[in-house]
Amino acid sequence: MAGLQAGAPTPQDITVHSASRVLEISFSDGARFRIPFELMRINSPSAEVQGHGPGQEVLQTGKREVGIAGLAPVGNYAVQPTFSDGHDSGIFSWDYLYFLGSQQEQLWADYAARLAAAGVERDAPMPEKGGHACGSH
Repeated sequence: MAGLQAGAPTPQDITVHSASRVLEISFSDGARFRIPFELMRINSPSAEVQGHGPGQEVLQTGKREVGIAGLAPVGNYAVQPTFSDGHDSGIFSWDYLYFLGSQQEQLWADYAARLAAAGVERDAPMPEKGGHACGSH
C-alpha cells in the first residue's frame, strides 16, 4: 500500500488538540507522539515546502501559532491537514507522521540551523510569493 512500508506501525488513534496545537497519535507498536502543528507545517511534504528536488526547499517562518482547521483521511495510508494559514497540499503518510514524531528533537535542531544560516527569525513573516508557482512550468 502506498505510504506504508510492509510491517510498519499503523495509527491506532489520532487526536487534534487545538488549544495546545499538537497532533497526538498512537501507533500499533506502542509508540505515542505529540507532534506540534508548527513542526508539521514547517516540514510539510508538499512541493510548496519541499520544492521539486534537492536544494529547492522553502524555509517556513512565522508558523509558531499555526492551527489545524481540518484533517481529512487519504485512503488508508495518510491524512491531509488544512492549516489555519491556508496550507492544505501536504499529504502526511503514517510513515511520515511516525518519522516526525520520533525525530522531533533532530528536526527542531535542523530547523534552528536552517533559520540561523538564512539569517531569519522563527517568527518572521513569510516573504511574499513571487515568480514561481507550482503548475506554472
